[in-house]
Amino acid sequence: MWPLPRSLAAPHLGNMLLLGVLVLLAGPSQTGGQPQAFKTFCPTDWGLTHLAIHNKTGEVYVGSVNWIFKLSSNLTKLRSHMTGPVVDNEKCYPPPSVQSCPHDLAQTSNVNKLLLIDYAQNRLIACGSTSQGICQFLRLDDLFKLGEPHHRKEHYLSSVAESGTMSGVIITSPHGPASKLFIGTPIDGKSEYFPTLSSRKLMANEENADMFSFVYQDEFVSSQLKIPSDTLSKFPAFDIYYIYSFSSEQFVYYLTMQLDTQLTSPDVSGEQFFTSKIVRLCVDDPKFYSYVEFPIGCTKDGVEYRLVQDAYLSRPGKQLADSLEISEDEDILFTVFSQGQKNRAKPPKESALCLFTLRRIKEKIKERIQSCYRGEGRLSLPWLLNKELACINSPLQIDDNFCGQDFNQPLGGTSTIEGIPLFIDKDDGMTSVAAYDYRGNTVAFAGTRNGRVKKV
Repeated sequence: MWPLPRSLAAPHLGNMLLLGVLVLLAGPSQTGGQPQAFKTFCPTDWGLTHLAIHNKTGEVYVGSVNWIFKLSSNLTKLRSHMTGPVVDNEKCYPPPSVQSCPHDLAQTSNVNKLLLIDYAQNRLIACGSTSQGICQFLRLDDLFKLGEPHHRKEHYLSSVAESGTMSGVIITSPHGPASKLFIGTPIDGKSEYFPTLSSRKLMANEENADMFSFVYQDEFVSSQLKIPSDTLSKFPAFDIYYIYSFSSEQFVYYLTMQLDTQLTSPDVSGEQFFTSKIVRLCVDDPKFYSYVEFPIGCTKDGVEYRLVQDAYLSRPGKQLADSLEISEDEDILFTVFSQGQKNRAKPPKESALCLFTLRRIKEKIKERIQSCYRGEGRLSLPWLLNKELACINSPLQIDDNFCGQDFNQPLGGTSTIEGIPLFIDKDDGMTSVAAYDYRGNTVAFAGTRNGRVKKV
């Protein structure tokens, strides 16, 4: 089913593996039997951080440090928009553009941390690291700035400057006045300022006062999760890094990495261990009663791969669907993990490409919810609850579409959802993945730390 992998040399751009994906978009052409050089886009001064590809035109939008670019499908630069440097200091809350700040200000690079196409409003959402993490709305056609909400606390998403740690999903409302933006982000210990996970109103008018307001909020409950101060007091380094996100059926999913508080000692000088989680929410659950998270990873020959690097939602080709005994219309998830549970910032080179079916993930989550509603076990979410709460027995019938109640939530999985290992790389360090169906065969591409692309 899976042929032996072969490596393709990719042009070098430091450690910017995103270029590997850009190369795949262009592809080689044949001239006189000789392949032409890959077309590339390589700005010399700025590191690239994100891309978004228009699903109809094939045009490519690229986020970088201080710039947003629009490229044609053959990687010709069409437009550019400058987002920085910005006069700023991350200690200034609100940012200095809103309120005078006692801290020294300096020209600060703006790292693009989120880049999403809002098809319903023909605009690009580009969120950066400066001014406490505000976002710009850019017109898709020419990158004209439509708005930059920055004067309310809901406009500040996170001042963390590390790219690849924030992820978002737009849910378009066919009937309501506003779409929703589900956003996950690390907070660097600033739980009083930023939620780690939230759902926000995405208004048609960029200057609307409700832009980025929580979908629901009263004095007791709102559409957000905050890292408790008790957790940060015990584990000051605790944070949640949102590696990948997607929607499937009526759910939003995140793949995250966080400090494993069960394995890590509170002693700051001790060794740190990390765990990867898959997080699920119902898209129509404004109070987050449906929040469930499970450890996720895969194992090959007794070696555990637990540090998620990237993922890609796809549909199986006919051969893969038949072998998995699922429909070609079902979602599957390709995921890259590094070996072990140490060194989040510099993970081991040994890595695994693994496969999950959404059917299996949903089954595991439903089994866990059902057992809790039978009164079995505990909620098992120590980082969020800071104490063990028992599950409550209830006669409720739990089906595939269950979206939670005001009890037995939030809920943590007690066992790891294991993927199917497809390919183990011991030398190059896989860090990114994409996949597609080619004439009934499922083909996956994995980018590596040293700038190569592996075809599996």
